[in-house]
Amino acid sequence: MKEKEYLVIVESPAKAKTIERYLGKKYEVKASMGHVRDLPKSQIGVDIADNFKPKYITIRGKGEVLKDLRKSAKKAKKIFLAADPDREGEAIAWHLAHILNVDENSKCRVVFNEITKDAIKESFKNPRAIDNDLVDAQQARRILDRLVGYKISPILWKKVKKGLSAGRVQSVALKLILDREKEINNFQPEEYWTIDGKFLKDDSLFEGSFYGINGKKQSLKTKDEVNEIMNQLDGKFSVAKVVKKERKRNPAQPFITSSLQQEAARKLNFRAKKTMMIAQQLYEGIDLGKKAGGITGLITYMRTDSTRISETAKQEAKEYIESQFGKNFVGEQRKSKNKEGAQDAHEAIRPTSVHRDPKSLKDVLSRDQYRLYKLIWERFVASQMAPAVLDTMTVHLTNNNVEFRATGSKIKFQGFMKVYVEGTDEKNTESNNLLPALEEGMEVEAKEITPNQHFTQPPPRYTEARLVKTLEELGIGRPSTYAPTLDTIQRRNYVTLDQKRFIPTELGAVVIELLEEFFPEIIDVDFTVKMEDDLDSIEEGKQDWVSIIDKFYQDFEKRLEKAEKEMEKIEIKDEPAGIQCENCGHEMVYKMGRYGKFLACSNFPDCRNTKPILKEIGVQCPKCQKGSIVERKSKKRRVFYGCDRFPDCDFVSWDKPIARPCPKCNATLVEKKVKKGVQVQCTSCEYKEEVQ
Repeated sequence: MKEKEYLVIVESPAKAKTIERYLGKKYEVKASMGHVRDLPKSQIGVDIADNFKPKYITIRGKGEVLKDLRKSAKKAKKIFLAADPDREGEAIAWHLAHILNVDENSKCRVVFNEITKDAIKESFKNPRAIDNDLVDAQQARRILDRLVGYKISPILWKKVKKGLSAGRVQSVALKLILDREKEINNFQPEEYWTIDGKFLKDDSLFEGSFYGINGKKQSLKTKDEVNEIMNQLDGKFSVAKVVKKERKRNPAQPFITSSLQQEAARKLNFRAKKTMMIAQQLYEGIDLGKKAGGITGLITYMRTDSTRISETAKQEAKEYIESQFGKNFVGEQRKSKNKEGAQDAHEAIRPTSVHRDPKSLKDVLSRDQYRLYKLIWERFVASQMAPAVLDTMTVHLTNNNVEFRATGSKIKFQGFMKVYVEGTDEKNTESNNLLPALEEGMEVEAKEITPNQHFTQPPPRYTEARLVKTLEELGIGRPSTYAPTLDTIQRRNYVTLDQKRFIPTELGAVVIELLEEFFPEIIDVDFTVKMEDDLDSIEEGKQDWVSIIDKFYQDFEKRLEKAEKEMEKIEIKDEPAGIQCENCGHEMVYKMGRYGKFLACSNFPDCRNTKPILKEIGVQCPKCQKGSIVERKSKKRRVFYGCDRFPDCDFVSWDKPIARPCPKCNATLVEKKVKKGVQVQCTSCEYKEEVQ
């Protein structure tokens, strides 16, 4: 067999397979399986006295991988380092260059934004040297995070509890969650009223609401104010004014990392970590079958803060939209608007070819891959389409100087809405009601006027999507940091998730309280944003990384000394459960474990009795007829249902059983989640009930 002339090293085997097929027989493509060197886990690994020099070691388990890479490197005429096109990828390439004795100033680095045949071949025509500014930026971030984590964490272990950590970005995220919880706890609801009406004109019923008096908007605070308005109303309402407008609605920009995570959470119920994992699979390549081109990258690089689209992709989208929907659906070329501070290193997240529509790939993608790809494809296509046009109508209705207003709209031209409409965290208050034909001077009959009392609501707790959006708006973290940040604060038990919303734990509150007192800059938003800007300036070659770390460490070292001396030991007491241990009679307490709260005997370590916290759902076990069905959680935090007599009874169900049998066959009925809500189904026969 003829020896390969060139060695190409990427991070993952999936990516290696895809690229090797495009490059041909002269190229051997190997995977480094991510980073091969890193700072040691057992020590800080940074020589503070020697300009913060990092001490890198081979990552445990990578010995065989490196041995294989060295063997291939010896035979190759030239080595190309083709890790991902970001700071982490540049650092991986730099480490590999040092290990394999590749001259980092030679043209050994190859980068591409998408794994397609044309993009790969073009990138190998234009190799470059390793970008040391990018490497320094990654190294500075790694060392800075190591200093914060490995210096503060041991103090927290001594004073609070083992296993705690205090990272830069994670601490700010946790502080945001805690501040929101304080807002909620301190919130004082205020009373306010609305008056809603149902009006009739020529058999057409429409709705309107109180606006004000004599054309001036007025809010209603009390029942007395409402009564005064109600007493003023007399007889029919007249149409005082009709305002008709045409309104354009522009499509959303194509996805960046943060907006993809937010929309996947809203529309697909994906956690940030899951979104990035599936996006990585779509980027690295999916086997489409021989006829469709084999293993192919389906989307562009998924860690980006830019909404920029290449001219080639724009033209391809234009032709596709015109052929599928017509020329009038093609959007005008709009400039992409990046948020302030965006690095703009890569394009937006888009399909590598718009002609690979989701339906054509359904058979080769997993359910989750299909759903995420469909979201990315639709968002991109919609972003290149014409605005939607809506006809809006506002009607001013008056009665004894009291004014009500009714609004309605209808879609005149669908435009981008034919393909995709962006989700939102807020309730959609836009009216899509079509009002009857009304003109000034007409009279309408008030069929119903209803006063309604309301109270202002506290701000909502953060969902993953809302927190990512807030971090992005504040300029905290970068595209690659959002998912691991949210994962860390949950693994450390600083927060719990309830109905997809973050609630801080007592442990999380204690950690932030200590950081506020002894390390205020770590949780200060402005400080963290400034640090992110400094890291970006290293990447741009404007600042030296050692001087930035040194400037931070001078104050940080003083705070460490103070914390060591003055931080008092804090004991987090276990919460009593109100039941006794059946083994020894001592009180059971709630403890926090790796997978959430559980019950444990307070007489530990003499008694090691532990029990899961079981939530009964009021249904008898259909299998043993003796136990009760309880809600449990899997190791991946997924809810399932089982018998409380486990292991004596092994009944389990992912779907929630209900307390009545099937009317057809007497088997167990369960609630099954479907697209439109919840449907009751039989586990044995075809019996189904209407979706609730």
